[in-house]
Amino acid sequence: MENDLVSLIVETLEELQEQEDTTILVALDAETSLFGRKGMLDSLGLVTLIVALEQKIEDKFGTPVALADEKALSQLKSPFRTIGSLAEYAVGLLQEANGDG
Repeated sequence: MENDLVSLIVETLEELQEQEDTTILVALDAETSLFGRKGMLDSLGLVTLIVALEQKIEDKFGTPVALADEKALSQLKSPFRTIGSLAEYAVGLLQEANGDG
Protein backbone atom coordinates (compact mmCIF):
# COMPACT_ATOMS: atom_id res chain seq x y z
CA MET A 1 0.00 0.00 0.00
CA GLU A 2 2.88 2.38 0.72
CA ASN A 3 4.14 2.06 -2.87
CA ASP A 4 0.63 2.87 -4.11
CA LEU A 5 0.64 6.00 -1.98
CA VAL A 6 4.10 7.06 -3.17
CA SER A 7 2.80 6.75 -6.75
CA LEU A 8 -0.35 8.70 -5.84
CA ILE A 9 1.71 11.51 -4.27
CA VAL A 10 4.02 11.69 -7.31
CA GLU A 11 1.00 11.75 -9.63
CA THR A 12 -0.61 14.53 -7.58
CA LEU A 13 2.58 16.61 -7.55
CA GLU A 14 2.91 16.25 -11.32
CA GLU A 15 -0.71 17.31 -11.84
CA LEU A 16 -0.28 20.34 -9.57
CA GLN A 17 2.90 21.39 -11.37
CA GLU A 18 1.14 21.03 -14.72
CA GLN A 19 -1.76 23.21 -13.51
CA GLU A 20 0.71 25.87 -12.40
CA ASP A 21 2.58 25.54 -15.70
CA THR A 22 5.88 24.96 -13.91
CA THR A 23 8.54 22.31 -14.30
CA ILE A 24 9.66 19.90 -11.60
CA LEU A 25 13.44 20.08 -11.46
CA VAL A 26 14.03 16.95 -9.39
CA ALA A 27 13.28 13.27 -9.81
CA LEU A 28 10.17 12.35 -7.86
CA ASP A 29 10.50 9.28 -5.67
CA ALA A 30 10.13 8.29 -2.02
CA GLU A 31 13.30 10.21 -1.09
CA THR A 32 12.25 13.52 -2.66
CA SER A 33 12.15 16.33 -0.09
CA LEU A 34 8.73 17.94 0.03
CA PHE A 35 8.87 20.58 2.74
CA GLY A 36 11.50 22.08 4.96
CA ARG A 37 15.15 22.58 4.17
CA LYS A 38 15.72 21.78 0.49
CA GLY A 39 12.03 20.93 0.06
CA MET A 40 10.38 21.49 -3.30
CA LEU A 41 7.22 23.05 -1.81
CA ASP A 42 6.54 26.26 0.05
CA SER A 43 3.76 26.35 2.66
CA LEU A 44 1.04 27.15 0.12
CA GLY A 45 2.26 24.37 -2.15
CA LEU A 46 2.17 21.92 0.76
CA VAL A 47 -1.40 22.89 1.65
CA THR A 48 -2.44 22.52 -2.00
CA LEU A 49 -0.81 19.08 -2.16
CA ILE A 50 -2.48 17.93 1.07
CA VAL A 51 -5.96 19.01 -0.03
CA ALA A 52 -5.62 17.32 -3.42
CA LEU A 53 -4.06 14.21 -1.93
CA GLU A 54 -6.74 13.78 0.74
CA GLN A 55 -9.36 13.72 -2.03
CA LYS A 56 -7.36 11.25 -4.15
CA ILE A 57 -6.86 8.93 -1.16
CA GLU A 58 -10.58 8.95 -0.42
CA ASP A 59 -11.38 8.30 -4.10
CA LYS A 60 -8.88 5.44 -4.38
CA PHE A 61 -9.28 3.74 -1.00
CA GLY A 62 -12.83 4.77 -0.06
CA THR A 63 -11.64 6.16 3.29
CA PRO A 64 -11.43 9.84 4.20
CA VAL A 65 -8.20 10.92 5.92
CA ALA A 66 -6.99 14.21 7.41
CA LEU A 67 -3.29 14.43 6.60
CA ALA A 68 -2.70 17.77 8.35
CA ASP A 69 -4.22 16.92 11.71
CA GLU A 70 -2.94 17.65 15.22
CA LYS A 71 -1.17 14.28 15.28
CA ALA A 72 0.84 15.13 12.15
CA LEU A 73 1.74 18.59 13.36
CA SER A 74 2.87 17.40 16.78
CA GLN A 75 5.27 14.70 15.61
CA LEU A 76 8.96 15.14 16.29
CA LYS A 77 9.73 14.20 12.68
CA SER A 78 7.26 15.81 10.31
CA PRO A 79 5.44 13.43 7.96
CA PHE A 80 5.79 16.16 5.32
CA ARG A 81 9.60 15.85 5.00
CA THR A 82 9.63 13.53 1.99
CA ILE A 83 7.25 11.76 -0.35
CA GLY A 84 8.07 8.50 1.46
CA SER A 85 7.39 9.89 4.94
CA LEU A 86 4.05 11.30 3.77
CA ALA A 87 3.12 7.96 2.19
CA GLU A 88 4.06 6.14 5.39
CA TYR A 89 1.96 8.53 7.47
CA ALA A 90 -1.03 8.12 5.12
CA VAL A 91 -0.75 4.31 5.37
CA GLY A 92 -0.95 4.60 9.16
CA LEU A 93 -4.04 6.81 8.92
CA LEU A 94 -5.74 4.42 6.52
CA GLN A 95 -4.94 1.45 8.78
CA GLU A 96 -6.31 3.28 11.82
CA ALA A 97 -9.46 4.27 9.95
CA ASN A 98 -10.00 0.69 8.81
CA GLY A 99 -9.30 -0.79 12.24
CA ASP A 100 -6.01 -2.38 11.14
CA GLY A 101 -3.68 -0.24 13.19
